[in-house]
Amino acid sequence: MATRATALRPEPALAGDAGARRLESEGLVRLPVSASAPVPPFVLQGDEAALLSLDSASLRAKSASYDGHAVRGLAANASGETARTIEVLLSRFGAWAREAVLAVAPGYGEALTRGRSSLRLRDAAEAPLSPLKDDRRLHVDAFASQPTGGRRILRVFSNINPSGEPRLWRTGEAFEDHARRFLPRVRWPLPGEARLLRALRITRSRRTPYDALMLGLHDAAKTDAVYQRHATGTDLAFAAGESWIVFTDSVVHAALKGRFALEQTFYLPVAAMAEPERAPLRVLERLAGRPLA
Repeated sequence: MATRATALRPEPALAGDAGARRLESEGLVRLPVSASAPVPPFVLQGDEAALLSLDSASLRAKSASYDGHAVRGLAANASGETARTIEVLLSRFGAWAREAVLAVAPGYGEALTRGRSSLRLRDAAEAPLSPLKDDRRLHVDAFASQPTGGRRILRVFSNINPSGEPRLWRTGEAFEDHARRFLPRVRWPLPGEARLLRALRITRSRRTPYDALMLGLHDAAKTDAVYQRHATGTDLAFAAGESWIVFTDSVVHAALKGRFALEQTFYLPVAAMAEPERAPLRVLERLAGRPLA
């Protein structure tokens, strides 16, 4: 039941649930860069290209994001026009990303819930202050403030670099191997801890044991300097104009280098998967020997 990302060649949508099975088993699917593809590549329009010339001082975070209500991550000196252009761009990208996912896995249908969209302007090679925020380190995704309750984290990325520079990633070991490596180091939540975190508004919903273990895996891997130095992996280069779909909660990954990218997060219930036993929730439940969500 292991899931590991590989350097897959782009392919068109597959019939039935074959596309979903491929995505779930391989973890990462590259979309074809062709105007005749089932979903043509995403391209910037009108004033959107001007956003790529924004100074990094216009951001107070590593990216600008849109959650369906407001644009976040901009500095106080950013103009209202800039915020509106970002909102239109990310709204449009989110709709395109959903279409791209359903072209590969049409069975996900209405089960797919849209999360946050992001415009990433900074180079992924820039070192953050904290190892836990360093996406150049191999990790699986888990959100400290936004528990998923076992739902899958499915993300769509597009390299929109105007200079033709690729976006460089590395993928690591299969999720089950990764979990077996780090799970013994992860602290289980204390009784009442999830309720307290919710009451203090540290989390937006109740953090299940699954969420706590996933966050522990994320933190344990990122803070293990020896693992990061010696872990083997597969290097991937995503060309300018290329997009890819990835289950970032099961694909051990690192973003190494590259400026200018779009990202859309979706959530998928385990029950909507073609092969639910591949979900991290099911893998961790097998390893732990108990229900986790």
